[in-house]
Amino acid sequence: MECTVSWLGTDGMAFSAETGSGHLVNMDGAPEAGGRNLAPRPMELLLAGAGGCSAFDVVLILQRSRQAITACNVSLRAERTSEDPKVFTKINLHFQVTGKDLDAARVDRAVKLSHEKYCSATAMLAKTAELTYSVEVIAE
Repeated sequence: MECTVSWLGTDGMAFSAETGSGHLVNMDGAPEAGGRNLAPRPMELLLAGAGGCSAFDVVLILQRSRQAITACNVSLRAERTSEDPKVFTKINLHFQVTGKDLDAARVDRAVKLSHEKYCSATAMLAKTAELTYSVEVIAE
């Protein structure tokens, strides 16, 4: 896996990343750190990546177990240390899984499998942060 990050100029703290798969994502810093608030912060993208990685697992596991899933949303809340490096210390992932006749036990199992076996992003973040999750099943 590869990625190239480039600073976008001398008048701020904006950066552009080009991923190995050829996609672009912009990042910017907070105004108090010299940024102009034009794009997500790098740490926000790290948190979003963890949510996306885990949601990917959950959807795939539920589809493979023939659950009629129609939506999967993950709300993440994180706490960080106040000193540099400002690593995440606590992260909660709240899953809202919607579908027809979903088996709540299978949904919970899919989330658990993501966190205990499959999600590379949350596995890395768990080295510095306490990870918790909650699950809400919504019937259609």
